[in-house]
Amino acid sequence: MIIYQSGNWLALIRQFHQSDTIKDLFGKLVIVAIYVTIFTVIDLEFLTQRPALNPSFLSTMGILLSLLIAFRTNKAYDRFWEGRTLWGSLISACRNCAIMVHSVLPKDDERNRLFFARMLTNYAGALRDQLRGGVDVRQLEPMEPEVRAAVQRQRHKPTAIASELQVRFEELRQAGVFTDFHLLSWKAEHDRLLQINGGCERIYRTPIPFSYSFFIKLFISAYVMFMPVALLDTWGYFTIPAVLFAAYVLIGIELISEEIEEPFGWDVNDISTGQLAHSIRVSVHELLGVVLPDVESQPINPDFTVVH
Repeated sequence: MIIYQSGNWLALIRQFHQSDTIKDLFGKLVIVAIYVTIFTVIDLEFLTQRPALNPSFLSTMGILLSLLIAFRTNKAYDRFWEGRTLWGSLISACRNCAIMVHSVLPKDDERNRLFFARMLTNYAGALRDQLRGGVDVRQLEPMEPEVRAAVQRQRHKPTAIASELQVRFEELRQAGVFTDFHLLSWKAEHDRLLQINGGCERIYRTPIPFSYSFFIKLFISAYVMFMPVALLDTWGYFTIPAVLFAAYVLIGIELISEEIEEPFGWDVNDISTGQLAHSIRVSVHELLGVVLPDVESQPINPDFTVVH
C-alpha cells in the first residue's frame, strides 16, 4: 500500500509515474502511438477519400464506455475495501482474544501467555502468507514442538493454528483456569477469526469473470481504434495527442482496477497485510505482557512510501 499526503500534487504525480502500473501503461501507449500515427499520416497524406465516422456515434460509445468503466472500477474497489475491512476486523478479534486471555491467566503463567501471543501473531502471519501464495512455517513465530508438528501436517496453516488455539483454550478450561462463561466469549472471537479467513479467501479465490474482463478490454481497444476516424477531419495531426490522452485515461483506469481487485498481493496499491500483521504482533504481545524482542516498526515517510 502507498502511504502519501494527498495535498502534495507534484509529488503524487511524480511518484505515480514511477510505479509498475504506469510502466505497463506506457508499453501499451507505445502501441497506440504507433497505430494512431500511421493511421493519421496515411489518411492525411495519401488518401484522397477518407473514411468517415459520425462523431455522435463516438460520443454515444464514450458514454456507454464511461458507465461500464465506472461500474468496473467500483466493483474492483469494493473488493479492495472489503479486504481492508476484513483485516481491520482481524486486528480487533486478535486484540479481543489477547485481552480476554490476559484478564484470566495468572500473571506468572509465562508459558501460556507466550503461547497465545505467538499463536495469535502466527494466525495473522499465516493468513497474510496464505493470501500471497503459500505459508512457510519457518517464517512464523517459534512454536512448541508438538504444536509446530501439528501445524506442519495440515495443508491450510491458518486453520491449523486456529485449531491449536482452541485446543489450548479447552485444556485450560478443563484445568479450571477458564469457565464456561469465558468459553462463550472466546468462541465468539474464535469464530470471527475463521469467518475473516473465509471472507479473505473468497476474495482471493474468486477473480472477476473472464468474459466480463475480456469484454471491457475489447471495448476500450475498439473505442481507441475508432477515435482517429472520427477526429481526423476536425483535429488533423492533433488527433495523435488526443487519442493518446484518451488511451492514457481509459487503459490506466483498467490497469488500476486490475491491480486493486486482487488486494492481498505484493503490488504497491495492495493492502499492506504485512504491516497489519506486524501491528497485531506488537499489540497481542503487549496486551499479554510478553516482552517482544527487537520490535521493528516500519518507518512511514510522511510524504510518500510503500509498505507491504
